[in-house]
Amino acid sequence: MTEPAIRLDSIDLHLGAGASAVHVLKDVSLSIGRGESVGIVGPSGSGKTTLLMVLAGLERPGKGRVEIAGRNIVAMSEDAVAAFRGRNVGIVFQSFHLIPNMTALENVAVPLELAGVDDAFARAERELAAVGLAERVTHYPGELSGGEQQRVAIARAIVANPAILVADEPTGNLDTATGKQIADLLFQKQRERGTTLLLVTHDPALAARCERQIRVRSGRVEAEAREVAA
Repeated sequence: MTEPAIRLDSIDLHLGAGASAVHVLKDVSLSIGRGESVGIVGPSGSGKTTLLMVLAGLERPGKGRVEIAGRNIVAMSEDAVAAFRGRNVGIVFQSFHLIPNMTALENVAVPLELAGVDDAFARAERELAAVGLAERVTHYPGELSGGEQQRVAIARAIVANPAILVADEPTGNLDTATGKQIADLLFQKQRERGTTLLLVTHDPALAARCERQIRVRSGRVEAEAREVAA
């Protein structure tokens, strides 16, 4: 294991309150090395997406430590976590989560603008060109195919050069051929930049491309396996 990019220590998380509370994550501990590609797999309802949200700082556990780059983000305020995440974590969702009334260029520039970067649009344009969308920068999400929208989402996730990239079912809304193109792009960018990649997927072939798989069942890490990427 290389130097950890992320470390979870005894994470517990309940969602809901009172009698309706669900114990989603149960005493989860794991370590993820810098530059690793990790597939998080398991049956529906197992807690794998919630685990990804905890790893990304989007969900705060009730107990335990979440260390990203040596910082315990559980001890931070919500505003501090948001600012830290903006600098260190890029996120790609299954349903793209693009802003519909913004162009591709504007969508990609958003995280840089929020960070106060002066050349946000120039950097966003370069990132869109790098994912094969140089001719689509002025198009709105509704004018783009699903695969193109996910390329915009990937460009937005990596434009600030985060150390960690998390993706929740990034090919789930795409046909097989387009999904493979998107997976190829994610792994290409991960290799080029030495980014730590965390990937939730139901697709065994996609998970097998990761260096390691973490299997989640009933809120616990059930097993870990190392794979040889295809």
